[in-house]
Amino acid sequence: MFNFGGPSSPPPAGAVEGKKAFQKAGPTNEIIRVVDGIKHRRLGGSDIVVSELGLGTQRWVSQDFNAPNKDDCFAFMDEAILKSGVNLLDTAEQYPIPSNGRESQEGDTEKVIGEWMKSRKVSREKVVVATKITGGRNVTPRNILSDCEGSLKRLQTDYIDVYLLHWPQHYSPQSNWGQSLKYNVENERSSYWRGMGGPTSYEDMCLAMEDLVQRGWIRGWGLCNDNAYGLTASTRTAKFMGTTPPCTMQGDFSIIDRKSEENGVAEAASPYNENVGFMSYNALAGGMLTGKYMDSPAALDETTRERAMDKLNKPRGRMDTRGWGGTLYRYRTEAAQEAIREYAAIAKANNMSLTELSLRWNKERSLITTTLLGHTNLGQLKETLNIFKKKETLPDQVMWDIDVVHMRNRLPLFSSNRVGQSWLGEGEIGEPIP
Repeated sequence: MFNFGGPSSPPPAGAVEGKKAFQKAGPTNEIIRVVDGIKHRRLGGSDIVVSELGLGTQRWVSQDFNAPNKDDCFAFMDEAILKSGVNLLDTAEQYPIPSNGRESQEGDTEKVIGEWMKSRKVSREKVVVATKITGGRNVTPRNILSDCEGSLKRLQTDYIDVYLLHWPQHYSPQSNWGQSLKYNVENERSSYWRGMGGPTSYEDMCLAMEDLVQRGWIRGWGLCNDNAYGLTASTRTAKFMGTTPPCTMQGDFSIIDRKSEENGVAEAASPYNENVGFMSYNALAGGMLTGKYMDSPAALDETTRERAMDKLNKPRGRMDTRGWGGTLYRYRTEAAQEAIREYAAIAKANNMSLTELSLRWNKERSLITTTLLGHTNLGQLKETLNIFKKKETLPDQVMWDIDVVHMRNRLPLFSSNRVGQSWLGEGEIGEPIP
């Protein structure tokens, strides 16, 4: 019988000697406290406690037409962290996106956060900082060490609370948000993954993360854009090696993207199984769940060049831009828009906005530890804070009405009516990845 490292198992080669087996501090998602109406929950089995709302920073000081500038970002952190009950900032060494290497460069978002903490003389314990190493073949023991050191310098801090892989160190169909039609063993054989020794092993990755823990550089680590296999392989390898297992997964999740509840991730992450937290992002589906695109389609979905160009020149949001408009098509499939219209009707019937319905539904899911949200302006942030401070849960009937829509339209993000006879598996949905 295979043993994942119980008491009778000898330590494997390379295991951390002298370190006690990881002991969980408690069950993931346990409510530890409430601060200004915002719940703070345990992240995985760690002693890291995060607010149920976190500030997403992907577009901070980016090249987007409506990107928040440095002053805006400072105002967001002042409002959310110093004046309200938020304690979580989520960033990455690759942020901002998009950047051009001149006015904005990768790493600038971390710098803004570091400058804010220094300027405001914020007690380090008041803020939970999560950042990410660039994924894929970039994830090696050497790069885990050097990239983490770079993030520490830009953040002007002695430690990072949660250090995540931005996307898996191994081939996974989930790396492109689950759009692939299947797991392709051919991709696994590709030179990208198999050249120069192949992908970093789970053993080497866990040992490298443990090195950061032992140095005091990080408190915990996690995965992003991975699946149930990657999650369980990471936790079980870490426990077998006697190293600190990941405390969180981060993934795309919303009322129109419930795959993580159904594809094994929620089961694996459960406190009764691997006891791992979940940070959800894109809870508003790139702006689609605000309702702003319901009456008039996004620029790239227009049927005439004149209307498309008019919206590209006067964008309402990311969906009206060439870059994001293509990348985020999954939120605008015909099936997705049909579901959005039905959810908007439920929201209207219950005297709330589609935004409120979407966010309240999201934060009530048992999988979700925290919801990461980006904002363009302070007004949006204040609206979000008000929604998260509502004590009432959504009525059972509303939750059932949402489930009924979902059961009729199960995975709308991965449905496409734009596939033609010449389609070769490349494009917005089902695209192959390296």
